[in-house]
This record gives sequence, C-alpha cells and structure tokens, in this order.
Amino acid sequence: MRKITEPAREIDVIHETDVLVVGSGPGGLAAALASARAGARTTLVERYGCFGGNITQVGVEGFAWYRHEATIDSEGIGPEFESRARAMGAASPEPQSLSHALDAEMFKHVADVLVQEAGIEPMLHRSFVAPIVEAGEIRGIITESKAGREAILARRVIDGTGDADVAARAGARVRKTPREEMMSVSVMFSMTGVNKQRFIDAVKADPQTYNDWKGGGEWQIETTGKEDEMFSPFLRKPFKQAVKAGLIPVSLATIAGTWGAVSDQGDLTYLNLIHLAADGTDPADLTRSEMEGRRQAVHAVEALKHFMPGCEGAKLRNFGMTLGIRDTRKIDALYNMTAADVREQGRFDDSIGIFPEFIDGYGLLILPTTGRYFHVPYRSLVPQGVQGLLVAGRSIGGDKVSHAAVRNMMCCAVSGQGAGVAAAISLKHGQPFDRIDVGLVQAELRRQGARLA
Repeated sequence: MRKITEPAREIDVIHETDVLVVGSGPGGLAAALASARAGARTTLVERYGCFGGNITQVGVEGFAWYRHEATIDSEGIGPEFESRARAMGAASPEPQSLSHALDAEMFKHVADVLVQEAGIEPMLHRSFVAPIVEAGEIRGIITESKAGREAILARRVIDGTGDADVAARAGARVRKTPREEMMSVSVMFSMTGVNKQRFIDAVKADPQTYNDWKGGGEWQIETTGKEDEMFSPFLRKPFKQAVKAGLIPVSLATIAGTWGAVSDQGDLTYLNLIHLAADGTDPADLTRSEMEGRRQAVHAVEALKHFMPGCEGAKLRNFGMTLGIRDTRKIDALYNMTAADVREQGRFDDSIGIFPEFIDGYGLLILPTTGRYFHVPYRSLVPQGVQGLLVAGRSIGGDKVSHAAVRNMMCCAVSGQGAGVAAAISLKHGQPFDRIDVGLVQAELRRQGARLA
C-alpha cells in the first residue's frame, strides 16, 4: 500500500472542559447528562447534526421493547428518555410490550432539551479523528469539521462512540469480533400512507409469535421456550409471497423482521427488515451496505404494497441517517462480563446499575418475563492500557453473549450513567478511574435515581 507523510501542523485548542463525552447515543447521552448533573463541566461531541445515536440517527424506536408485566427494569436516566419522550409527545405505545416506542424524529428535540437543561456544552458536526495522549493518559481529542481540525482538551474522557474508536486509537486493549461472526447491520426505514385499521386487522387475523422467527437463514434462534408463543410484530410472509410471484429476486428471500408502530396518520415505523453482513469499522463495507440496504428496502416496500393489507397505497417515508451497527470492537476491561453474568443474574459489589435478563443476539433470544436481572459492574467500563478514559455503551468489556445483553439501548444508558457519574467523582476526589472509590460513585448514582441492586 502506498503511503504519504502528513506534514506536522499546529492545531487550535478551541475548548477545554472537565469531562468530554465523544458520541451521543444512549450511552454517550446518558453519560453527559449524569456527569453534568453530578456537577462536572461537561461537553458532548457528536459527528452528526443531532444527539441520540441509535434512536435518532438509525431510527431504532423500540427503546424498551423487552418490557413485560414481571420485568424488573433499569432505573435512572434510561427510563427518563422514555418518560420525557412521552411527556413531550414523542412516544406511542409499543405493540409487543409494556413500553413506549420513541418517535425518532421528535426525540432529536427531546435530546436537545435534555442537553440544554443539564448545562452541557453541545458540539454537533464534529468528528473524532485522534486522541491526545500524554504519558499514557488521554488529555483530549482532535476533531475534524467544516472548520478544519480542532483540539478539545479535557481532564476526563468518555468513549461513547459504540465502536470503541477513542479507546482503540488511544492505545487501550480492544478486541474486535471477526467479520464472519459479527451480528448483522440493519438498514432501518419507515413507510407512510398505511391504512392502520386494515394493517392491524391483518395482524390480528394472522398473529405472529417469536416462534415464527425460527427458521429461514439468519433467523435461527434459541429461546428458553417461554418466549415462543408470545406475540411478535414479525413480518416474513409478504416477502415469501413476493419472491414466489417474481416481484423481488430470489436472492432477497432473507428479508424478514419486525415493525415498530403504526400511527393513526398512517406512518409504519421502525421497519427492521434488512440485515447485512458488514464490519462497522470498515468504510468500504459501510458504503456497500448503505447502498445495498437501500436497494433491498425498496424491494421490501414493493412486497408490502402488494402482499400486506393496509400497505396498498403506502410508500417509503424515510431511511435512517446511517446503518444500525450491533457489533464491532469491545474493550479489554478490568473485568470482562461473561455469558454466566447475564444468564445467571450476576451480582457485583461495584454495580452501577441493573438490567433485566434480556439477551438478543448471536442466535439467542431471552425475554425478561420472570423478574430476573443482572448487575452491570463498574470495572467493565474501565479499559486497560490508557488512563483517564472510560467507555460507555455497547463496547464495554465482555464476551459474545454478554454483549448480546449489554448492547441493548437501555443497558447502554445504564453504563453511560455509571461512566458519567464516575468521571465527575474521579475529578471531585482526585482519584484515577482504576482506583476510584466506587462507594462514592454508587451514592451519586442513587441520588440520580439509578437502581444498583
């Protein structure tokens, strides 16, 4: 591979802060809010033009679609996302659970309000390109934007990128799932012009269950059995009919998945039907997947128009702004969570929050219908190999099965709130992350409404 030498240059330091959060998905947004509410001067950097990550940029509206009558759920900032969305008219009842689906577009405004209320310094339209590391400790980041390269200095940094971008480039030990083993990426989209009554009548006439997920390529799943007969807003039959009729290519027989909500106005949202193999850290892979995913989604829309009652006069409303990435890098943390932790109600003295026994990924689906839950340990947020950095969201330390649990948005908010509070406490008491008094962190988390045990 040919190489060039980039000339040395001076970069303006445009901002200094106590706690810098990079990435504003459920983990990063929760981290920034928690840090600011704990009294730290906090800055939130985001490469796109809105906060919210998977919610607003990808269009994943089912924030807590796992919730059922016996679920013991997380508490704190995660549920606050849902309650504030409801209060601001940005949520509607979710079809398969006791939760509310978030309105991805309106949640952009909800996130703005939360950020402004907390006094967080917002920095949209700035992409992280490099860490600033001195003597093994991260001191800030370099960003790229329409303004060119700029430096932001910070006393503590939280990586909320989802892909452990900051951690990896700062020298932390990370692991990346081999591409052939990664969970698929999704191209999310929504439709408009749906006849809600006809659509719902058709769903009621032929209700689908989680058992219907089984069979058909990537939809081979293992459950505990208790999930099998529960209702799921699952769609596969229209696409099989479309293939049989020659409307869509045989190569697209893998199209299948779930719908999120249908409004009185005829919007059918959070269509999670297109799944592709891709490495979310490879821009060439991302380019192919964006384009191929949109191609497949257009075919899916045509299939629904022909074979799903209520969709006859419908059309595409929008694609997500970017792909939904489930699985790339994870840090090698002070403690890496295990399958046993999330499947057998792991308990930890350094708990920063709880999450119900909800596991979705790598061919495994377990819904929290029996009151079981596990602790998220603080040590899983602390990367090895660099000081001054915490990680929030789906790239905290753990194995595959634990990742299938902690990657879910509510759990990302749990780790994010823990990271934000820990950053503020670390500064207040002059303690490094790997030797912090966890009791002080837990006390502030309880003050902020988190449940730890």
